[in-house]
Amino acid sequence: MLAIVGGTGMTEMPGLEVVKNFASETPLGAASAGVVQGRINEQDVLFIARHGHPHKVPPHKINYRANLWALKQAGATRVVGVNAVGGIDPALAPGDLVLPDQLIDYTHGREATFFDGRFKPLKHIDFSWPYNGALRAALSQAGRHCGQAVIEEGVYGVTQGPRLETAAEIARMASDGCTLVGMTGMPEAALARELELPYASLSLVVNPAAGVCEDEITMEEIAEALEGGMERARRLLETLISTRC
Repeated sequence: MLAIVGGTGMTEMPGLEVVKNFASETPLGAASAGVVQGRINEQDVLFIARHGHPHKVPPHKINYRANLWALKQAGATRVVGVNAVGGIDPALAPGDLVLPDQLIDYTHGREATFFDGRFKPLKHIDFSWPYNGALRAALSQAGRHCGQAVIEEGVYGVTQGPRLETAAEIARMASDGCTLVGMTGMPEAALARELELPYASLSLVVNPAAGVCEDEITMEEIAEALEGGMERARRLLETLISTRC
C-alpha cells in the first residue's frame, strides 16, 4: 500500500475517505500523528503528517523512526515523502516540483537508524542511490498523466533547521553539488531503506535559497508558494494512487 508523508503545507489529504485511524504510539515513542488509512478513487492509501496536525513539530524534533515504523506496521509497501524546499539552482522557481535522485545530509543529533545496537542489532545498508528508481519513474508518469510538469533530478541538501540557511551556507552547498535545500529529507529516506520500503521525495520549491537572488526570503512568499504548489502536488499524488502507476 502506498504511504504519503505530508510535509509543510500538507498536513492532511483532502478527498481522503478515512477507513481507519491508527494510534500514534510505537515501540520507538510517539509518531508525529496517527497514521490514517483511507481511500482515494477506490484505492487504498496511508497518510501521516510529518510535522503533526496541526503543524507543530520542528524538523529536528520529528520522531522519524516512529513515523516510518508506524507506516510499516500499518501496511505500507512504498513511501512518498512530500517536502517543501528552497531552490539552490538558479533555474528553479517557486512552484516547481522536483524528484531528487541524490541527497547530502548536513543534519546532526537526530535518531537516524533502527540499527543502533539497542532497538535492533547493528547492520549496515547500501545507500548509494537513496531514492527508489521505480517509484520516481511512477511519480514522473503520474505527472505526465495529470499535466503536472516535474523536474526529474536534483540533489537534496538536508539541513538541521528550523532556521533558514545563511547565504554562505548555501554557497557551500552549491559547491558540494546541491540543487535543493530542505530540513526533513533525512533520516527519513535512510530509515525507509532500513525497513526495505521503496522511497521517493516529491519536493516542492517554495523559495530561492539564501543568496540565490538579492531579495530577502519572507514567510509570506513561502506561504503563497505552498498554497498553489501543494495543490499541484496533491493532484499528482491522486493520479499516482488512482492509476496505480
